[in-house]
Amino acid sequence: MTWDITGMAAVANIGANPREIFAALCAGQESRKPLRAFAPDNYRAKYAYEIDDRPEGGGDIPRRATSWLTTVVRQAVADACLNEDLSQVPVLVGTTMREQRSLELWWRDDAEVDLEELHFGTALKETFGASTTYTFANACSATLYALGMATDMIELGMADTVVVAGTDAATESGFGTLDRVQNDIPDALRPFDATHKGMLMGEGAAAVVVQRTGTGSRPVHAWVRGVSMNCDAHHATAPDPDGIARAVLDAYRRAGVRARDIDLVMLHGSGTPLNDATESSVLRRIFDGAGPGPRMTAIKAMTGHTLGGSGLLSLVMAVLAMKEGTVPPVLGLADPIPEAAGLGLVQGSPVSGDLAIAQIDAFGFGGINAVAIVEAAR
Repeated sequence: MTWDITGMAAVANIGANPREIFAALCAGQESRKPLRAFAPDNYRAKYAYEIDDRPEGGGDIPRRATSWLTTVVRQAVADACLNEDLSQVPVLVGTTMREQRSLELWWRDDAEVDLEELHFGTALKETFGASTTYTFANACSATLYALGMATDMIELGMADTVVVAGTDAATESGFGTLDRVQNDIPDALRPFDATHKGMLMGEGAAAVVVQRTGTGSRPVHAWVRGVSMNCDAHHATAPDPDGIARAVLDAYRRAGVRARDIDLVMLHGSGTPLNDATESSVLRRIFDGAGPGPRMTAIKAMTGHTLGGSGLLSLVMAVLAMKEGTVPPVLGLADPIPEAAGLGLVQGSPVSGDLAIAQIDAFGFGGINAVAIVEAAR
């Protein structure tokens, strides 16, 4: 069984829509900027991948994550040729921090934030009349979890159309935690390169409209073939190779594909040494003997780690890569780590090819793993 992706939208530090983001990824220009949201003198890390939408003169404003959420939902719905009345359409939102940044500003700066505004469902109801909304705070895997729930809802006859979205703004508490727990502090996020030192936060949102096959009125962007999810609970922060492998192989089972069928892998690629090494080792084992193997890229090198929305942002970029027959490179990848030897990591410049099936990885703290398989619409 497959499900249609009929609408897509995204916003990130490098673009205000999917096409802009994809073009920037292919151009491979450095996108990190000096930290703006918080006082850099308080932290060892001096850079982040922030969206530049704050007022002139510095300072931060509340409800940015909610603003991006309503923007991408509106754009995705329009892309699917639907009207903005979502009273009968479930909206599933994946996130890590929700509106925690607004709460920080309320606590520290007396920002005007009402309690109900901390819930994404409030804005979705006010803007789109959405009466059925769910928020999933499943760390870095949140939006792929939400995607899996959307396909389940359609398969079970609970809905014909579901909007899946994700959004996260950088929070000072989250940034500060990373600043203290990472042994080395990176000045850029460099996944799978020998110089990688850890992750840096990014900001952004993404949304897709998923529909029962044949329901929509516009051409289909791609098909969701299958989504797997698990929580191996192996360790609070360290990834478990067995848990990741189970998620990948279960995704193949659900999608009815084999390793040799995968043309493109959108890597989780958080830039942390342990995560990069674990993901590389698992994929080397899975693709061993599977022919030349797929092309692989990691977009966090340019977007930063966009937290709960990162999986869905990678999925949207995977769909565009298949449409264009082009895989953007991993920015800054000059000396791949030993564990990545033999993998088809794209370095330096984009590569072209016939791309029919893509795998999207999302692996979060606590062993919260999710993998999606999507197929190009031909």
